[in-house]
Amino acid sequence: MHPLLDPLERHAHSEPDHLAACDPALTLTCRQFRSAAQNLAGQLPVATQRPHVGVLAPTSASGAAAVYACWYAGKVPVPLNFMLAPPELAKVARDAGLDLVLCAAPLVALARGLDLRVLPLEAGTTTTGNTPVPTIKPDDLAVLLYTSGTLGEPKGACLTFENLTRNAEACIQAAELTSNAVFLGLLPQFHAFGLTATTIVPLMLGATVHYLPRFSPTVVLNLIAQQRVSVFITIASMFGALTGMKDATPDHFASLTHAISGGEPLSPRVAQAWEDRFGVRICEGYGMTEASPVVTLNTRRHYRPGSVGRPLPGITVEALNHDARPVPTNHDGELVIRGHCVMRGYLNKPELTATTVRDGTLFSGDIGHLDADGFVYITGRAKEMLIVGGENVFPFEIESVLTQHPAIAEAAVIGVRDDLRGELPVAFAAPLPGVTPPSEAELRTFCRDRLAPYKIPRRIYIETNLPRGPTGKILKRALLAPGL
Repeated sequence: MHPLLDPLERHAHSEPDHLAACDPALTLTCRQFRSAAQNLAGQLPVATQRPHVGVLAPTSASGAAAVYACWYAGKVPVPLNFMLAPPELAKVARDAGLDLVLCAAPLVALARGLDLRVLPLEAGTTTTGNTPVPTIKPDDLAVLLYTSGTLGEPKGACLTFENLTRNAEACIQAAELTSNAVFLGLLPQFHAFGLTATTIVPLMLGATVHYLPRFSPTVVLNLIAQQRVSVFITIASMFGALTGMKDATPDHFASLTHAISGGEPLSPRVAQAWEDRFGVRICEGYGMTEASPVVTLNTRRHYRPGSVGRPLPGITVEALNHDARPVPTNHDGELVIRGHCVMRGYLNKPELTATTVRDGTLFSGDIGHLDADGFVYITGRAKEMLIVGGENVFPFEIESVLTQHPAIAEAAVIGVRDDLRGELPVAFAAPLPGVTPPSEAELRTFCRDRLAPYKIPRRIYIETNLPRGPTGKILKRALLAPGL
């Protein structure tokens, strides 16, 4: 029995000509996807004796087939972030013990620069074979996913087949997804969100997924309309970019039944503007790589504005104080997660694992609370917390206020050292396209009416383009505060 390959086998036999996955360069039916994965798998035992195999590919049908090829071959895929600098990527490859990478043609030079042997993904379409489905145990290692942070040593989250399978099944159950769904896959497949939500889930369902290797608002708009996409799962900033398109109309999104946002906070203004303009509600969720990754989700049946939804089936979330004791309803604490989604641990890092996963409980490092109905609200990140004159300040709270300004699209807040107060908040605000940016003084006045004095940013810099990582999140470590 193999919980991830068995569904693909069934679909390949029952609906062989059903469109499974495609991108601008490749179209694969269920039978063709299975063949591509099996053909690659047949070459892996000869190509490497090591248990882990790198996958270096943009978001694509072939990238998805490469992951499944590893499972057919009894190997553990290690999806690699090709946006990292070569020295950073080399650290990941060493930590994972890689000597081989399944690689898309445009990234071959990068892989060879890392001193890794390369098996081109194109090999999956040029050979024939019939690799049998291996038998696995639920707690076997299924994938090694490195978290998006690039400072310090790499952290490889070890996720089991039970982690991936039950998280995908819980997503399907909570969102009420069916095999008739048509997905748009924009999220990187080296990211847990993209791997589970737009690769495993549609292939488990026997649905169709259209992949795009990069985000282009115009291309996305046209693809959703032309292919009658029904499930659009992406990050908040992409929803914001589409909302700002002058040519976008409700007709472009007439086929959408699910618009799901995760990976970064969703501005209430963007959510409301999207719904008002296109007639589709964005359902925000929350997750993390170490939780396989989806933890909570707003759904069409169970939705609460401002929250990230309720925990998926089989998952519990609780807010704890500094003594690891539960806090009352609507009181902030560190969110801890229990259930089938909790990772086995970090590869080669027993001490870090012991502080992150304690007796099966995942300590998220995120600050938030639950309301009386079990909806979860994220209010900050423990590691980002600033201490300003002895008071705790969470950047998320300041960012939320700044994005309430009618001219501001998004904001990021960092802390800078201060001899008198320990730390001070400094903000970077990106104006909406086509809008005259507000002055720093205007934004400070706006904050003064909505925040305690010690939370008002010392400086507010207007930045047209905020630095972003490969998943679209704002890279706060890349922000610099001039003169401070």
